[in-house]
Amino acid sequence: MKRYYIIFEGRVQGVGFRYTAQHLAVSLGLTGWVRNLESGMVDAELQGNTGALDRFLREIKTECGRFICIDDYSVKRIGIVDGETGFKVRY
Repeated sequence: MKRYYIIFEGRVQGVGFRYTAQHLAVSLGLTGWVRNLESGMVDAELQGNTGALDRFLREIKTECGRFICIDDYSVKRIGIVDGETGFKVRY
């Protein structure tokens, strides 16, 4: 079990990115949250097994298309949140 703090850069606000991330995270059994930042970037915390986290990062990058386009992202491993359930879009 791992937990990552991720910052996404690119065209990631106003294009459905947070809901796309939520849908993918839930489908992979990940917990955590995603939110918009004032800087125009999006940050997220995701928790789950290594395989699911790696798959999330691979698949979210393929969402680059007509609307969403991730130019770059940074990942930092952080502490586990015990008892967390679900994946939420934060406002």
